[in-house]
Amino acid sequence: MPEIKLIVGLGNPGAKYVNTRHNVGFQVVDCLAAAGELAWKNWAGMAEVAGSTGGKILLVKPQTYMNNSGAAVKSISGYFHVVPEEILVIVDDFSLPLGALRPRRSGSAGGHNGLASIADHLGTLTFPRFRLGIGPVPPHIDPADFVLGTFRADERTAVRRMFDGAAVFIELMLSEGWDKAVSKLPGKMMTE
Repeated sequence: MPEIKLIVGLGNPGAKYVNTRHNVGFQVVDCLAAAGELAWKNWAGMAEVAGSTGGKILLVKPQTYMNNSGAAVKSISGYFHVVPEEILVIVDDFSLPLGALRPRRSGSAGGHNGLASIADHLGTLTFPRFRLGIGPVPPHIDPADFVLGTFRADERTAVRRMFDGAAVFIELMLSEGWDKAVSKLPGKMMTE
């Protein structure tokens, strides 16, 4: 597997979305930036970025809203000459139970508009993705309302564990490779 150069966390910009289920991608890259003491900077009004591509990973939070995430990803990857196989996308998944971690080297968008937008703009589905479980959607709740809701107080411990597990996976993937990281996935998980 090619070396990962961009780690893209998906979410929606703005204060009203900060702690929503749909923004777990943003929250994971925020944790990575904080751990590395990296500052976020505006990139061409399309994204916030932290880190560098000079031998390091560039963390990315598209600011083009979830359904148009691909525009920012295509622009940044083109500018830094990063191919799709070198981009890891972190995304929420309500079809997975809360706390589940599912890394994939490629695959379908699975009904996720952010992944679909990236696939459309890059012209391929062959980019790694890391799905974080936020489900299940309760009966009689619209999935759109569910993903734009915040985690309940009784879910926060599982959410923190999920973020910690995601950070461990990403650190292992960067230092020891994809297969080793998958084999050591902590906690509740679904693997390849």
